[in-house]
Amino acid sequence: MEIELGELPFDVDFHPADSLVAAGLISGDLLLYRFAADSTPQRLLGVSPHEQSCRALRFINEGRAIVTGSPDCSIAATDVQTGSVVHRLENAHTDAINRIINLTETTIASGDDAGCIKVWDTRQRSCCNTFNAHEEYISDMTFASDPMKLIATSGDGMLSVQSHSEFSEDELLSVVLMKNGRKVICGTQSGALLLYSWGFFKDCSDRFIELCPNSLDALVKFDEDRIVTGSSSGVISLVNILPNRVLQPIAEHSEYPVERLAFSHDKKVLSSLSHDHVMKLWDMDELLQDSGSCIRKHTAAADSDSDKMDVDSSQQKSSKGTKRKNGDSVQAASSFFADM
Repeated sequence: MEIELGELPFDVDFHPADSLVAAGLISGDLLLYRFAADSTPQRLLGVSPHEQSCRALRFINEGRAIVTGSPDCSIAATDVQTGSVVHRLENAHTDAINRIINLTETTIASGDDAGCIKVWDTRQRSCCNTFNAHEEYISDMTFASDPMKLIATSGDGMLSVQSHSEFSEDELLSVVLMKNGRKVICGTQSGALLLYSWGFFKDCSDRFIELCPNSLDALVKFDEDRIVTGSSSGVISLVNILPNRVLQPIAEHSEYPVERLAFSHDKKVLSSLSHDHVMKLWDMDELLQDSGSCIRKHTAAADSDSDKMDVDSSQQKSSKGTKRKNGDSVQAASSFFADM
């Protein structure tokens, strides 16, 4: 299923409970569509919350609003029913906003081109925490809810967990949390997947290079063992983590790089964005129909996959020498939302 957007898209997100998908465009427009199997997607909204491009977006408030970020440094909240901007934070950042993610039901995080990350309380409409952990743009973020830790990657080659940062020689473009929070997976400019054991971020515990040399600009988690990757070649692949292997290329968006991937709330639909002004919606059941043998092999491997494979035992013996950016130590989990 394809949706012609008319302009270059920057970000995509699905409604948390309904068959709705939103896209942010270079024109500053926010588009909202309803989709269903075997029918043409219906456009519900087409509004312009920003004068400059709409780089980042997420549904908030149980899907009742969409929050967007822009190079104009503002964050806007648009009502899904009316299309009106219900709140705007001017000068939310001092640099162009590049990423927004949901943290909890009432908090979001935004990252900008200068490496600054801010946490926002959507009820109070105010900033409750700020991290300056990076020196270049924030390429991706994710959130570990159990230890209440915000994880970010940046163009400066740093992986940060709140104020704690570690350097990678590769440019880090995307990040997901796997194995029930035991593994952090980063996609890189070189096409390598870097695997970090939770709590041991001094160096990656594993490096998977089968997808090289195409950069991995987008990652989404399918389940605790498998991720979907979007590469600069336009190919979308299903990859198993521990044991590490490409289960199969499942789709090809176009000849252009895949810039964003997102799953619907039920994981039945995958969305991809590239440079071709088209948002594609993929039926995951159809994509996986021809991979029965791969999935059966994966299931057998997962059943035999022990916890021993999921931890970096050599690093767990000692964490001495772990670097801290600007001398900061890792904050206690309870202090993450201390200012709220």
